[in-house]
Amino acid sequence: MSMSVRPEPRPGVMQIDAYVPGKSKAAGVSKVYKLSSNETPLGPSPKAIEAVRTFDQLELYPDGSATRLREAIGAKYGLDPARIVCGAGSDELLSYITNVYVGPGDEGVFSEHGFLVYRIAILAAGGTPVVAEEKNYRTDVDAILAKVTDRTKIVFLANPNNPTGTYIPFDEVKRLHAGLPSHVVLVLDAAYAEYVRRNDYESGLELVATAENVVMTRTFSKIYGLANLRIGWMVAPAHIVDAVNRIRGPFNMNGPAMAAGIAAVQDETHVAKAVEHNAQWLEWLTREIEALGLKVTPSVANFLMIHFPDEPGRTAKDADAFLSGRGLILRRIDAYGLPQALRLTVGSEEANRLVVEALRDFVNGAKNA
Repeated sequence: MSMSVRPEPRPGVMQIDAYVPGKSKAAGVSKVYKLSSNETPLGPSPKAIEAVRTFDQLELYPDGSATRLREAIGAKYGLDPARIVCGAGSDELLSYITNVYVGPGDEGVFSEHGFLVYRIAILAAGGTPVVAEEKNYRTDVDAILAKVTDRTKIVFLANPNNPTGTYIPFDEVKRLHAGLPSHVVLVLDAAYAEYVRRNDYESGLELVATAENVVMTRTFSKIYGLANLRIGWMVAPAHIVDAVNRIRGPFNMNGPAMAAGIAAVQDETHVAKAVEHNAQWLEWLTREIEALGLKVTPSVANFLMIHFPDEPGRTAKDADAFLSGRGLILRRIDAYGLPQALRLTVGSEEANRLVVEALRDFVNGAKNA
């Protein structure tokens, strides 16, 4: 019997392509506008900043149950705090859920251009990722249902989806749920829900309240501007909450983060400003970029996907290099199977105008100095 000369990861781990965040630097430019990570240009609520600044119990372990934060979230959304679990970003919660329900031989389904963390979480749990094709960069419910087998244990639905910015109406979400076997967990990833302004959209709270196999995850990293503090939450049936809490780390959230989260969720005025800013500039960016002859996938989130032709000197890679030369950092999305597109986060007025100006120069064949 041959023995390995070093520890070997279990099957599946080395199949994982490590998640690579959007870049944040550009060489040779005096000012960088980071528009690659879907961060809010308005920053966090001043009340959240003050909560962190005045936090004075660093020597004490935090509340391992995040009680006050769960109560604040429950009060805002009319939820039972006992049905809420908080984590270090929604990414951590997605991993917990997957680890609870997926093991070797099991499958997890997600859409073609879905969030990269789904694949990572499934492989890390020893499962097999299964990809369902999209239509026009939009989740196709029938394609997902066609991929479900007796080995399927979990289905991920990002709604709105990252990086495409598209969504499916709540009627379609309910149709997806109705078509799933009752033992399959449907995870509704609603990281961008606060930005959506569509009458036929719902984040999924109603479905979670009435079903035994639906989980919804949310984050404080986007509209609340607390990405650095890593705060996420999920709401689920009691039996799923119980299972997740059994594998959750005993102190998986820190005190300053929880204090900031409580202050942020209670500052509805700041959130309203962020929603209004995004609605105004998402529309403006879409209109102005399309006027340059570039295709933009309609988005309901705080970012949009710009498509570039597969022609020498005009590709997404060329555009990325050109924009970076002006300190404008967008997101390459090759890892999502979208090598001819860039994802642009809605930024400040200054950043938005500079992006359009730079894209106009790029399209017109200008060169950076």
